[in-house]
Amino acid sequence: MKRITDPLSTLKRLDRRRLRDGALTALVPVAACSVALAGLTAWVGTGRAGSPAVIRVTEGKVLLPSDGVPETAAFFHIANEGGSADSLVRITARDVPGEITLSRHRMQQGNAAYRSTIDSVSVAAGDSLAMSPSGVDLTVPVPSDQWRSGDLVPFTLEFRRSGRVKVLAVVVRPDSASLT
Repeated sequence: MKRITDPLSTLKRLDRRRLRDGALTALVPVAACSVALAGLTAWVGTGRAGSPAVIRVTEGKVLLPSDGVPETAAFFHIANEGGSADSLVRITARDVPGEITLSRHRMQQGNAAYRSTIDSVSVAAGDSLAMSPSGVDLTVPVPSDQWRSGDLVPFTLEFRRSGRVKVLAVVVRPDSASLT
């Protein structure tokens, strides 16, 4: 014998099923938003949310150029003590007769190295960059009046968000420089 069901109770069952399925479907994005909100709340609680990059440049060194070589290298230690990343995008020095380029050095097999010019280098929030001969450095044209060991060379480092930072670099002999 076939059971006769009430069409109204069938509709109620279907409505409850749709309601349950809809609630489960909505639960996933609600849970994801809750996790994201908790993370943002923790970030704000640390006091770093939205704080700008704070750049500090120290330990400036310029290698004493070899006779007859048209360029040398300069190195700085850059620390970002702020809450946002920043990028070094331009370097100038009034005593330098040409364009200073930002370079990255890479090693190849057999201890061969090559340098490539890069447009910028990023420094993450709370991180630092120690320029070195085996990583990022500055390629600096040598002025006609040769530098001497101990001379101070003024540089201006320009950052995308923080603006310009003026710093002095001391000229050092390549064999006596602690660059790393």
